Amino acid sequence: MPAESAAAVRRWNPSVNLIVVCGCLIALLSFGVRSSLGLFQMPILNTTGWSFTTFGLAMALQNLAWGIGQPIFGAVADRFGAWKTLALGGLCYAAGLYVMGTATAPIWLHIGGGILVGLGVAAGSFGIIMSVFARNVDPQQRSFVFGIGTAAGSAGMFMFAPISRELLDNFGWSHSLILLSVIMLIVPVLAAPLYGNARSSLQSEEEIDQTLGEAFREALSHRSYVLLNAGFFVCGFHVAFISAHFPAYISDIGVAENYAAHALALIGFFNIIGSLAAGYIGQKYSKPKFLTFIYIARAIAIFGFLMLPQNSTSVVIFAIVMGLLWLSTVPPTNALVAVMFGTRHLGFLGGLVFFSHQIGSFIGVYLGGYLRDAYGSFDMVWWLGIVLSLFAAVIHWPISEAPVDRTALQTT
Repeated sequence: MPAESAAAVRRWNPSVNLIVVCGCLIALLSFGVRSSLGLFQMPILNTTGWSFTTFGLAMALQNLAWGIGQPIFGAVADRFGAWKTLALGGLCYAAGLYVMGTATAPIWLHIGGGILVGLGVAAGSFGIIMSVFARNVDPQQRSFVFGIGTAAGSAGMFMFAPISRELLDNFGWSHSLILLSVIMLIVPVLAAPLYGNARSSLQSEEEIDQTLGEAFREALSHRSYVLLNAGFFVCGFHVAFISAHFPAYISDIGVAENYAAHALALIGFFNIIGSLAAGYIGQKYSKPKFLTFIYIARAIAIFGFLMLPQNSTSVVIFAIVMGLLWLSTVPPTNALVAVMFGTRHLGFLGGLVFFSHQIGSFIGVYLGGYLRDAYGSFDMVWWLGIVLSLFAAVIHWPISEAPVDRTALQTT
């Protein structure tokens, strides 16, 4: 399959506005549907008799497949074009939801809702969409545009939590997942304007000539990049655990079931605000210091939620606070990768950072289900989340927000 040439891109060059709108709609669908899958946990388990560990493993496999696939699909998008990768992701996503909706045994839940949906999200992920944005906007505007893209994903969470709840109430979990799979077939159409590959943008000759292997070795030797990877692991642990298990946790503490959808919708709504604010703040102030603040705030929010009386009011307050902090890490993290290494291999290098995020997601989701089955409580995972938040806050502080010194690397 030949690479898309810069000349081909110039023959059909959609406006930046169209690219951003279509990219945001893909993020809305991709993140929105996935973030609502936690609502399906109790209906599936009540119908099938499967355990929390069974569902937790499916969601953990989803996050792991997402993480493994992200740098691979990112490299493919860098080389052959983003729209092909995004279209493939939509088809894979739809297939996964269909298999999950028709699952008659845990293995099909794990293959459909786990592996196929995970690969679909990886191929249609924030990382690939943002790499396209980065190549089509001025560097000074990247952080803010990344915030817009992340806010679109948050809007998807806000929209699909009540949509999925309504589908479940009227059609049951199986038919609801099949209907969601049909919706995901819109993604290949939306992907068409996100044309071009890494060589389509204006870059230095040094960036153009750098091979994938050279970029990989350069990144692994860069201390700030390694620290960024370690910190994003914690973000994945938090958001995946809460997405998958918060509805069940709400049930455990005696709060009415309908608050689960309300809480996820509130997280999504306030994440729109948090993401836009994060894009703006990252554009004006130190991104590493801002990330430190976010993780400290998460630790305080979780600690307060556990210590204060747990009821419907505290659930709503926690959802609002976590919503503001939810994906506010994404714009500054992706912008830091672009600052450090440019855009030539941004899909791949950003994908590696996200792989770390998804390892954290895998552990958070699986550990949540396992400990709930073993001890009848999610409390141990919440406390581990506080410890990891403080760890992430510490390691983000010394990250350098500057381009990698290639001259220094070449002489060592």
